[in-house]
Amino acid sequence: KEGEVDITDDAVRDLVRYYTREAGVRNLEREIANLARKGVKEILMKGTSKVKISAKNLELMHSGTILLNFSREEIVDAKAVAAALASKKLKYYVTDFPAQPLCENPAVIVLPHLGASTREAEDNSAVMVVDEVRDYLENGNIQNAVNFPDVVMGRESPYRIAIANANVPNMVGQISSAMAGAGLNIHNMVNRSKGEMAYTLVDVDSPVNKGLVEGVARIKGVLAVRYLPTS
Repeated sequence: KEGEVDITDDAVRDLVRYYTREAGVRNLEREIANLARKGVKEILMKGTSKVKISAKNLELMHSGTILLNFSREEIVDAKAVAAALASKKLKYYVTDFPAQPLCENPAVIVLPHLGASTREAEDNSAVMVVDEVRDYLENGNIQNAVNFPDVVMGRESPYRIAIANANVPNMVGQISSAMAGAGLNIHNMVNRSKGEMAYTLVDVDSPVNKGLVEGVARIKGVLAVRYLPTS
């Protein structure tokens, strides 16, 4: 409804800049897919009693039905399925979420939970890795790292500095002071942390000299500094 969502002009520009690249289009597709999966899961799990495959709705099925569940274990009443298999209401139950009392039932076909190992998933994963490594090397953006936070900032300047640092107080202040001391105007900046690690991206309005990069690197707690000009 009008007024419930407010998207600023800067946010729209960031989306256009980031997602109109080839890699960005694939990132957008993945994010939309992730949102869809989360939405379906929320619908299923929010009102579990309303959507669960229970004894009541199993009775509505034709005898000899084969029930497939590759969604969530929780949406199926395992005891009701076991009873339906015993009465032949269900012929087979196929799932990759086995639960007692179904694990040893001969009418239950249990598959390994290997959705991520399909050919399509492996192809998509390979493309994703290449896109994200290239985005990191070219723009300093980090996505899906194990020990670093997700930090993605659309380019607003050809002059960018990427800084990996310890998650300690006043780090952003020291980095900003170093930029100001070098006569650089910060155009945009983002800092995120994950546990003991933090990561900072800074876009400035003019070229960065080697002295500033070395000066930032000398700040206690800074682990690595990269200067990432677009040309």
